[in-house]
Amino acid sequence: MKDIRIALLDMNNNHVNQGFRNIKEISEAFQLSSDENVTIKTFDVRHKNEIPNIEDFDIFISSGGPGTPHREGFEWEDKFANFLDTVFEHNKYNEDKKYLFLICHSFQLASIHWDLGNICKRKSYSFGVMPVHKTEEGEQEFLFRNLPDPFYAVDSRAYQFIEPNYERFEELGMKIVAIEKFRPHINLERAVMAIRFSDEIFGTQFHPEANPAGMVENLKDEKNKEAMIENFGMEKYLETLDRMDDEDKIILTQAQILPRFLQFAKKNILKGFAVMA
Repeated sequence: MKDIRIALLDMNNNHVNQGFRNIKEISEAFQLSSDENVTIKTFDVRHKNEIPNIEDFDIFISSGGPGTPHREGFEWEDKFANFLDTVFEHNKYNEDKKYLFLICHSFQLASIHWDLGNICKRKSYSFGVMPVHKTEEGEQEFLFRNLPDPFYAVDSRAYQFIEPNYERFEELGMKIVAIEKFRPHINLERAVMAIRFSDEIFGTQFHPEANPAGMVENLKDEKNKEAMIENFGMEKYLETLDRMDDEDKIILTQAQILPRFLQFAKKNILKGFAVMA
């Protein structure tokens, strides 16, 4: 029987992070529910320059993290860029596919690396539970199959992806599958919120791993609380706290996207293994 080997890439640069804790919890729940032997290993990318060798793992989940997604001259930046290209190229030419999920900071890094559009600083920090809208391609996206349109997700970012380079998307075979809420009263382009980079690589600007307990914990952080009140007002802040446990919002998103990704990856890894065996 084939082992399923998961690598978790911690992009938090030695900052304690609720999101990464949630990623580990989802991965461990998948491990417990699997008949196969599932191993999980963590790599501290930014603080310790650790990057997994792709031959040693089947599934990779790369987290969000603080700071600019633009290059600052650190050693880990080249390593991570090479990692992205290695996974992408490996899947083009090999039967044993590698599956990669990119969240928030990792999503921005990949979008910059593949030259997909303008990743720029927002006027103000965005934090809260936001509606996310599916694009036409997103209507066909199996990771979103059991989610309404719009669905709700935790947003936490100082940067945004706007002005997509559609020629580049076409060239690389990538698709925008979700965008942010339409706000007709604000004359700003809607940000890209999720991309299907390839059959095996998926990324979100939002946090699909977030759960209500973690969100409440994050809202204790004064910066997050202030950002939310500044952007949406005290009423919206209180409403968010009140709606945190709604079954059709972030609880549903957390139960769907990453777990479905892991199950899809496992099914295809085992299928590929059976063919090659």
